[in-house]
Amino acid sequence: MFILRRLDSVPPESFQNQIRQLVIDHVGELSSVAISTDNPLYPLYQYGVGLEVHQYLQAMDGTRGLAVQLLLALDAEAPDQLLGFALALPAQDNPQACVLAFLAVLPSHRRQGIARGLLADLQSRYACVELNAFAGCVPWFEQMGMQVVAASGPQVLMSSTGQASGALVGRLDIAPIYQTLEVRQIHAYLLKQQGEDAMIEAEQSRDERLDQLAEQAQACVRQRKTVH
Repeated sequence: MFILRRLDSVPPESFQNQIRQLVIDHVGELSSVAISTDNPLYPLYQYGVGLEVHQYLQAMDGTRGLAVQLLLALDAEAPDQLLGFALALPAQDNPQACVLAFLAVLPSHRRQGIARGLLADLQSRYACVELNAFAGCVPWFEQMGMQVVAASGPQVLMSSTGQASGALVGRLDIAPIYQTLEVRQIHAYLLKQQGEDAMIEAEQSRDERLDQLAEQAQACVRQRKTVH
């Protein structure tokens, strides 16, 4: 069993650490580039996406001008243990709209209704919930009442209303994250470890996969629009 806990301020360090670990362990599912575990660039995105989520959590102190909400799924018998989380960005100009930025559940506790519960909580509070999902995840979100709106690069834009809200949602500028000293150091280490040719091949492999995902997203949208 699990319990849900909503947070509107920076979570305790213990939860931050568990969230960060969950992100790092499953960055391929959470990153918009869907980096694969066998790609030499994987550690780079583990750090980058982990830092992105960390900065969103820090922004919950209200000093960065971002609206961030965190929903935790906790073990009912050990409420200090994180089972999953949802990080949402409420719209700044529409109290009825929000964007689900991250949704993750421990593999050991999947298929137990946790992700369903996290999303349902958001849907109960916002008339329009938007998110981006890879084509393979679209059927699950459709079961939760989300509808396909349009292709969005390698992902599919989905909304609980079937339309894009057009609401103003504050987001982090993640470009600086990938220009930090730490990222450059990780890249330099990978370059030394793997060699220049392997790194170039890794970037090509990542880009080719993104192209494939973009085609899948477009096909998914076309299929839905044809059916409906």
